[in-house]
Amino acid sequence: MDKFKIFLTTIFGALFSFFGLLTVPLILLVSANVIDYITGLMACPKRGEKINSYKSFEGIKKKITMYLLIVVGFMIDVLILYSIENLGFTFNFPTIISCIVAVWLICNEIISILENLVDIGTPLPKFLLPLIKLIKSTTETKIEILEGDEENDK
Repeated sequence: MDKFKIFLTTIFGALFSFFGLLTVPLILLVSANVIDYITGLMACPKRGEKINSYKSFEGIKKKITMYLLIVVGFMIDVLILYSIENLGFTFNFPTIISCIVAVWLICNEIISILENLVDIGTPLPKFLLPLIKLIKSTTETKIEILEGDEENDK
């Protein structure tokens, strides 16, 4: 049991060391991807759809591109930090853009999971779907504020 604890501590320590603030959203996104895929497969017969390898491959491809979107967000974070440092400022800029992208993607996955559960026939508390949609919309609104400020500068 001690070896298992040491193993888990080492793995999570390495993840937090490498990904920092992005670790928790990445773990949540991986979990949501797996759950969404499984619930999607379970919901197919209820929707009158057949499971086929092409559709499964397209779903996996879509999930892989989610991680590429986070990489793009991370690249923007690094670019901002690089620019700040080259201007001579010392500022600890967290990986905020990639985290916002990850939160938005997690919300999409949770919405999809909830829709799959409804199709399967699982009753949902009435507040759950609106709550997730509110989190997603709040995330989008924060970014839209940044876009709006850019348009005012022109």
